[in-house]
Formats: sequence, C-alpha cells, structure tokens
Amino acid sequence: MRKQRGKYPELIIKIIQDSDIILEILDARFIEETRNLEIEGEIIKQDKKLIYVLNKSDLLLNPKLKKINLSPSILISCKKRGEIKKLRNLIKISSKKIKKQFEEKIIVGIIGYPNTGKSSLINLLIGKNSAGVGSEAGFTRGIQKLRLDEDIMLLDSPGVIPEEKYSHTEKEKISKQTIAGGRSYSQVKDPELVVAKLILDYPQILEKFYNIQTQGDSEILIEELGRKKGFLKKGGFVDENRTAKFILRDWQTGEIKI
Repeated sequence: MRKQRGKYPELIIKIIQDSDIILEILDARFIEETRNLEIEGEIIKQDKKLIYVLNKSDLLLNPKLKKINLSPSILISCKKRGEIKKLRNLIKISSKKIKKQFEEKIIVGIIGYPNTGKSSLINLLIGKNSAGVGSEAGFTRGIQKLRLDEDIMLLDSPGVIPEEKYSHTEKEKISKQTIAGGRSYSQVKDPELVVAKLILDYPQILEKFYNIQTQGDSEILIEELGRKKGFLKKGGFVDENRTAKFILRDWQTGEIKI
C-alpha cells in the first residue's frame, strides 16, 4: 500500500480532469469514514458532476432507516444487484445534460475508498466481468477504461484513503482503516487492537453474532471464540492473532451486519 500510495493521488486527479461525471463509491455502513473531502473539493473546483453511490446496503440491518444527507445519492448493493438499473439510468440522464462536441463520449470516473466495490459495480453496470475484482483492499492498481454504451465510457481507479485518515504507524487510524475496509484483515500486524476498537463501537452486535457475553472486553471475546474454534497454540493457549483475524475476516466479508 505504501509503495503504491505516492502515485495514486496523481491518477485520481487525472480521472477528475478527464471525466464529465464522477461517481464516488462509499460504504453504506461507513459513509463519512469512506468519504474523501479533499477529492470532493477538487471535483467541485473543476465544476464536475458528483454522484454519491452508497454500496453494501445488504450489510445494513435495516437499509430503510439509514439517514443519508448527500445529494444526489443512491443506495445500492452490488452483491444483491439492488438498484443497479436505477443507477445506470441516473448516469444516462445526467450524461444527457452535458454538452459535448460531436461524437465525443461522456466520461464517467469512478473513485472511492479501497474495497467499497468499485470494480464490482462497473461489472454490473456494463453487464460483464471486465474490471478486475478482488476481495482484499488495494486490488485495482491502475486506471481501466471500459464502455457502458456507445456514448458513455467508464474509468475505474485504485482505491485511495484520504490523507488525513491514512497511517501505517498510528494504531487508532489503522484500526479505523481496517474497520472501514481500507486495510485487509490479512495485512494487519496487530489485529487484536482492531478487535478492541470493534468491541468498543459495536459490543451488542458482536456479542449477538458470536453468542458470547464480553462485558465490552475484547480479550474475553478472543479467548472464548478462540477456544470454541479450536484456535490453540502449544500448551493449550488461544492463538490470539489467528482468532482476531478470524473476527476481522467475518467483519470485512460482511458476515457481521450492523
């Protein structure tokens, strides 16, 4: 992630410059956490059309109760294919309002936080698997240009964590990145710390999912779950690292809904 990070902002700026419409793909569970206000400011500065696309609505316990204060915005689920047709129509309606020279195509740039489902969305929009899809954050590493129809092209891009939210050393920021899907559970050096943040923010949800009374203590959750799953080291001690990553995997793959 650190090696690639330096060139990503340049790619995003180029996508904004080349695009007529920008789709910012956000995680419906973590709208504010996955927004990039700096990039949004650049979009506004360049007077480009911005549409907020809130993906992973299937991971919300009750999507109808989700309060959304962004406009225009649309709540979708790539996994359930919910509202994809509505989004496609919104793109086409917005594109017709943009004046271009004869035979010039409308360019729709797709940007967002890592692992919010940008490539999956593109594949659904165009109806085939043209954009690479990965389950781990950071899968897309360059710009991909794909055709939506005869008049509209889509630009995929790598996921970018906002500068103020990114860190590879600050534990609090790393925990937030992981919870929001910006850093893969398999890449976290101290998964126990992220689980501690999870149990602090979502105690009842984790207790109900694993059927373990934690008293708000992540160590109790890891100890009891590790023994239930048989994640033990020599001497019968719970493998805390393996158990914590197991919890984070459940979280990032959407097994646990909020």
